[in-house]
Amino acid sequence: MIAVIDYKAGNLTSVVKALRYLDERDVVVTQSPDVVRNADKVVLPGVGHFQATQLLADLGLTEAVQESVAKGTPFLGICVGLQWLFEGSTEAPGTLGLGAFAGMCEHFPALYIDVELKSPHVGWNSLEQIRPDTRLLKGVKEGAFVYFTHSWRAPLVSGTAAVTNYGGAFSSAVERGNLMGVQFHPEKSAEVGLRVLKNFVDL
Repeated sequence: MIAVIDYKAGNLTSVVKALRYLDERDVVVTQSPDVVRNADKVVLPGVGHFQATQLLADLGLTEAVQESVAKGTPFLGICVGLQWLFEGSTEAPGTLGLGAFAGMCEHFPALYIDVELKSPHVGWNSLEQIRPDTRLLKGVKEGAFVYFTHSWRAPLVSGTAAVTNYGGAFSSAVERGNLMGVQFHPEKSAEVGLRVLKNFVDL
């Protein structure tokens, strides 16, 4: 069973539809810590304000995810779900992230190389410096394009699995063991996105 956590941050429909297309097992949308603890895989999608992740702590889902990850259950965070894996975000300084990766997510700079940088970063951009050992991005070619829509970005860390450049480099994918995240939207990224989700489903 794949548990897709609903914390009222964006529309889950396209993520759930893509997962059901790839896997005939149950895909359950849930806010239940017990469902998360007992799932074979856990997905945390999200579009919107980082403040929405406060609901994860309020409902006991943060603790459930920690327990799930600790016993080896594969976890995938998408967009805000990736940002939540870090210590937090300047978008909502009072809301803690999971803290699995060091650093804070920050807004794109207003200027980059003395030129105004448009924000949010919306549209297709490429995955660079794909880590050779990544399981999540297995079979994804260097320079493959995926779809983004975000105004805050995650820093580069030792767990960075792919880098994208927009106003400088940021983590477009992270991976450490069974803990994974992507800043882009695989459910909107055509064949490359389906490959990423298929890799996750097949873990």
